[in-house]
Amino acid sequence: MRSFPLLAIAGPAILAGCVPAPSTPPPAAAPRSAPAPAPAAPRPTPTLSADWRDWPLTAGDWRYRAEPGGGGGASFGVAGSLPVLRLRCDRVTRRVTIVRTGTTASTLTLRTTSAVRAMPAVPDAPGTIALSIAANDSFLDAIGYSRGRFVIEGGGLPTLVIPAWPEILRVVEDCRK
Repeated sequence: MRSFPLLAIAGPAILAGCVPAPSTPPPAAAPRSAPAPAPAAPRPTPTLSADWRDWPLTAGDWRYRAEPGGGGGASFGVAGSLPVLRLRCDRVTRRVTIVRTGTTASTLTLRTTSAVRAMPAVPDAPGTIALSIAANDSFLDAIGYSRGRFVIEGGGLPTLVIPAWPEILRVVEDCRK
């Protein structure tokens, strides 16, 4: 009877040695792939209020650059891409040219908080059109002093809502000297 306690202790170890080791590991469970994301719904076009002063600004920043001969220029757009709007001074003719991307418009409308003006647009460099304004025209002051923004629209082109930053008046002042 003495062997019973020994068998009770050693029995499970002896029996474990009788189980053969598996020859191949069991197949791993196939990884579960995440369900495909639902296609993104097109973003709805934001409804713009009737007051253009509430419209979101066009993405970008102004950059001023001095030019030889005392004139200056400024461009507006997203860094690393072509500007959507440029102002340049022609000191010889004392005119400020506003250049925007687009080729189809013959007339553009500029809106400021104090004035609205429809102006003829002419082709400029490839892919752009231009408006020319005399440097002493008070409409340039209306653009520069517009409360936070001004708008350029028309000709089937996307509307630009541009911030009225100091670079605008700097170009105008360069042209008035």
